[in-house]
Amino acid sequence: MKSGLNILILGGDNRYLEVINILTSNNMNIFLNGFDKLSFEDPSIHNLETSEIDFRIMDAILLPVSGTDKDGEIEATYSNTSIRLTEKQLQQTPDHCTIYTGISNDFLDKITHSSNRKMVRLFARNDIAIYNSIPTAEATLKIAIEETDVTIHGSEVLVIGFGRVGITVARLFAALGAKVTVAARKSEHFARIAEMGLKSMETSRIENIVSNMDICINTVPHSTIDSKVIDQMASSTLIIDLASKPGGTDFDYAKEKGIKAIHALGLPGKTAPRTAGEIIGGVLLELIQS
Repeated sequence: MKSGLNILILGGDNRYLEVINILTSNNMNIFLNGFDKLSFEDPSIHNLETSEIDFRIMDAILLPVSGTDKDGEIEATYSNTSIRLTEKQLQQTPDHCTIYTGISNDFLDKITHSSNRKMVRLFARNDIAIYNSIPTAEATLKIAIEETDVTIHGSEVLVIGFGRVGITVARLFAALGAKVTVAARKSEHFARIAEMGLKSMETSRIENIVSNMDICINTVPHSTIDSKVIDQMASSTLIIDLASKPGGTDFDYAKEKGIKAIHALGLPGKTAPRTAGEIIGGVLLELIQS
């Protein structure tokens, strides 16, 4: 089991406090940039300015869940200072240094490729996505309870998509007595939906049933709840879109029609940051030590 590795954490949000705790408890040397609003007593944690970082000694670099923007700027909840990742910085790292990020973009793909550094997209992994589906589903339930005037029990709920998040969301709402219909595309998904005792519908036909729905939950990251679908909805219907930007809902049209539509992004970090941090930290530790 590897220990004593030098891990640079560039930015991040409250989830990363738990990640830091997990890494330090496993004898990793942690170098932080973007946490200047905080102080740490553990001698293995080094809170640095960008100019103080020695990239030559880093075994791994952890970026925020969001990675960087298109110009390399990094989100740092605990700093007012702008933080950027550059190709020059990566080129200073040892050849074995691995870059870990939640998601990637063209900028990150380009500089890691040109620097010949391995990059791991944590949120592309099945294990993290499945673990994260639990706090996502719980937070979705919380939104549904707070934003409707009926009980979940007995409500007509449409879940669009039967991937890792859709499965967990459908199961949770059904467990509370909701009448759940799942919109899917694949034959094996329809078989599993039937096995779970839920109703199913072809995604392309949802406009035929949305008029009866109290809550529509989208998990598909492309257009699903468009103007044709929204035109068939009751004004009391609640839309909760869990898909990554730009989502699968025509939010402007929903607003025009007076239908409440919530784009609920990053729910694990917002509602269960400790658990979300444990998920990231546990998988990251396993990868670093392997």
